[in-house]
Amino acid sequence: MAEGRILVGRFFHESHSFSPQITSRDRFEIRRGEDLLAHARQSGTTLGGIVNRAEELGYEPIPTVSAVAPPGGLVDHDFYSHMRDTLIAQARQERYEAIALELHGAMATAELSDAEGDLLTRLRETVGPYVPIGVGLDLHAHVTPAMLRSVDICIACKENPHSDVVLCGERVVECLADVLDGKLEPVLTVAKVPMILPGAAETTSGPLAELHARARAHASAHSEIRDISLFNVYPHADDTDMGQAVVVLTNGSSKRAKAVASDLAQLFWAWRNRFRDDLPAIDGALDLIARDRDRRPYILADMGDRVLAGAPGDSTFIIERALAHGDRLRGAIPVTDPVSAEAAAKAGIGAHVTLDIGGRMTPGFVPLRVSGVVAGLSDGRFVINGPFGAGEGSSLGHTAVLLVDDRLSIMLTSKPDFTHDPAAFTSQGVDVAAQDFVVVKSGYHFKLNFAGIGTPLSVVSPGIGYYTRGLLQRQKARFWPEHEISEPQIRSFVCGRSSKRRLP
Repeated sequence: MAEGRILVGRFFHESHSFSPQITSRDRFEIRRGEDLLAHARQSGTTLGGIVNRAEELGYEPIPTVSAVAPPGGLVDHDFYSHMRDTLIAQARQERYEAIALELHGAMATAELSDAEGDLLTRLRETVGPYVPIGVGLDLHAHVTPAMLRSVDICIACKENPHSDVVLCGERVVECLADVLDGKLEPVLTVAKVPMILPGAAETTSGPLAELHARARAHASAHSEIRDISLFNVYPHADDTDMGQAVVVLTNGSSKRAKAVASDLAQLFWAWRNRFRDDLPAIDGALDLIARDRDRRPYILADMGDRVLAGAPGDSTFIIERALAHGDRLRGAIPVTDPVSAEAAAKAGIGAHVTLDIGGRMTPGFVPLRVSGVVAGLSDGRFVINGPFGAGEGSSLGHTAVLLVDDRLSIMLTSKPDFTHDPAAFTSQGVDVAAQDFVVVKSGYHFKLNFAGIGTPLSVVSPGIGYYTRGLLQRQKARFWPEHEISEPQIRSFVCGRSSKRRLP
């Protein structure tokens, strides 16, 4: 069994460049020391995979810091700088043989459009060129040269919904172990094409399933290939060089790796018109729910107002349509609105109130006036049951449940947070099974956590959480289909572990 120490940590945020809200320190769950390790051992996260696999292989994980928040607006720059400097200070002080981190790959601040690139560059400068650094990223990362020239191992989870995040962490540690044992000389070969996926973003079927199958076939056919990660860039970032990225990890330099990366990148472009969604409008979805009693509750993904894509979660669109629908459907719907949550709390449980709810954050949204009874009050805290994010603590902030029209349970939350898990609702006294529909602010991961509980259905809705051409005014990014790009140049470069690291 191996011996040694691996420095571990996490700084995880997906930052929406166009959200009106800054993601401040109070949105992050922060853990340090033994608390970090104990929590990671029980969590369904990439950090959990890193810590548990390191210990299984005989390495001692040395904790730095873990900071994670739901997707949202740009991270407060001072907070980011403090956490970055804290992690780097520990890297300077501790003794270890390798570093393994969980990052998202699409974090930004008001001053940095590539926060992970900044973090990893400074970390590399601190530890020198020969300490192996491995990162496990979300597959929606915006991988940049600054990130890749600073690390030895760069691996994404491969599935959306993200059912393999733990495996991602395990693979990072296994590769680092092989580097330390002299079995792996890691080289990263990268190809990027300037496009996003405007739809068909799940990996279980369609073009992405075919691309991942092709990647697995390449890896199986060539023993020098240790990993192929396909990065479907987060579309709500605003940075230069955005696009689909293919990262091939090989043992030593490989001419074949460039051909493989180019093949997959070219297929993204060749298949670009296949990346489309065909989602129902909310009125059609409600008609379906009214007819289909046997498959209730339906779990409705509010695609435009997805908190898990960085939106504020303050839409009242589905509430308005449900109230206008002829069938008196029962539903549970979260709305971010600290003002209304406070007003309901002051009125108290059992009070009948009239409130103008939601519509206070997203540009173009307006509040909706509703009347109802305050049915519940709480601090909004709950623990995700999983599988995605299992064991992670979440907080909706002070929350009030308002029963409107004796059938709609409106969860007025003070903070936008994870609602892809049933615990977000049951923690507020909402009986999920008794509803005709439940609205989640998630587009994909809810399908894992509500499996066997309800029927998933994604619906068209307004908001900044779903790509709509021309909706957001980008200053830096240029990509298809937002911009007219006829024949894109596929950028390729190679990063090696030695001091001869090179980039174009």
